[in-house]
Amino acid sequence: MSGHSKWATIKHKKGAADARRGKIFTKLIKEITVAARIGGGDVDANPRLRSAVQAAKAENMPADNIRRAIQKGTGELPGGAYEEAVYEGYGPGGVAMMVEVATDNKNRTISEIRHIFSKHGGSLGESGCVAWMFSKKGYVVVEKDKADEAQLLDLITEAGADDMSEDGSNWEIFCSPSQLQAVVDRLKAANITPAAAEVSMIPQSYVKLSGKEASQLMRLMEELEDHDDVQHVYSNFDIEESELQALAQAK
Repeated sequence: MSGHSKWATIKHKKGAADARRGKIFTKLIKEITVAARIGGGDVDANPRLRSAVQAAKAENMPADNIRRAIQKGTGELPGGAYEEAVYEGYGPGGVAMMVEVATDNKNRTISEIRHIFSKHGGSLGESGCVAWMFSKKGYVVVEKDKADEAQLLDLITEAGADDMSEDGSNWEIFCSPSQLQAVVDRLKAANITPAAAEVSMIPQSYVKLSGKEASQLMRLMEELEDHDDVQHVYSNFDIEESELQALAQAK
């Protein structure tokens, strides 16, 4: 999985710049609205909403914005008519890709997503073509200089995590989605701040990329994640950490 967690940390660091442009707020508001529409506006009784609100607070979203997003989802305020969809396809080198969106116009969104894939050497596929390669899990990244391996393993085991592995300069922690918050809380209580923490689609196997294909894939990933309707992008690429870092710095 070399480079996988490095991309996760790059994404989260990039989120700080996105927040200044308001882009990440837009994505979080959509997630809160959809979560409230599906599971109700009670944060304590709706795990997805609770996770979305926590993510919004972590990005310093004002409480009024969060409240209005919930009310749009429950119908107390007008707006918030977003639909969810998952598009599957292949990127450069045949890597599997899943793109989760929240949109008020599916026809427009799928047309734009298809264009982005084509522009960067990929293609959309049929529903189900790659989903079988992924499993939904809680995923946490801790940089190695932030925690000792033995200490970290003890902490996450106490919190109910399933597994931990090494990925270059990071530790990757896996758990059930329902245990993600418990793992994050346990780490923070020990003064360990994760570089990334999310419910993610984790691939069963990986495709090695380098050179031109690696560069193409990074451009594809970044353009997809910059799209206003895209909430998450998952892929099974494997790029060496040094090359991934160089590509990120070249942007």
